Amino acid sequence: MIIHTHRTRLEILSPQEAQLMLDYQLANRDHLAPWEPQRPADYYQLSYWQQQLAAWADAFIAGREYHFVALTPDRQRVLGLCQFTGLQHGAFEACYLGYSIAKDHEGQGLMREIVQAAIGYLFEETSLQRIMANYMPSNGRSGRLLRRLGFEREGYARRYLKIAGHWQDHLLTALLRDEA
Repeated sequence: MIIHTHRTRLEILSPQEAQLMLDYQLANRDHLAPWEPQRPADYYQLSYWQQQLAAWADAFIAGREYHFVALTPDRQRVLGLCQFTGLQHGAFEACYLGYSIAKDHEGQGLMREIVQAAIGYLFEETSLQRIMANYMPSNGRSGRLLRRLGFEREGYARRYLKIAGHWQDHLLTALLRDEA
């Protein structure tokens, strides 16, 4: 499964391609650290990413989660990630969106291109009605991205997630299928 955008291709990577993910994580370790949970030591090892990509592939096949990896058109490098997790079905039909972009591609509109394509796929291929995305108030880039994509603020959660070792407040936003 491949989603082509103007400058990337979104894929679900296989465990055999774990080196691509490890390279992305190592190259962006300091860049992403302020916005992510603290990572275990094995997070930066090839075996971790082999296992993680196998789990992501299984989750995709089962329709439980969608972990898209944005690659350069020649598939030589990871540019960013776009993930839909916590899928709920039934009366709720919702999920959470998470994303990251390589430091050297920040500020070029690439994250919007990636997330927009992934949202299009998700709304076309699933029955989900709501995508929720939460961000720390200090992350202005993320807030601007979500607004540009049509996400609307729905609330404020104090000490919502433990990010970079500290409980952080988050702004809660959502995008509804009929507003995408």
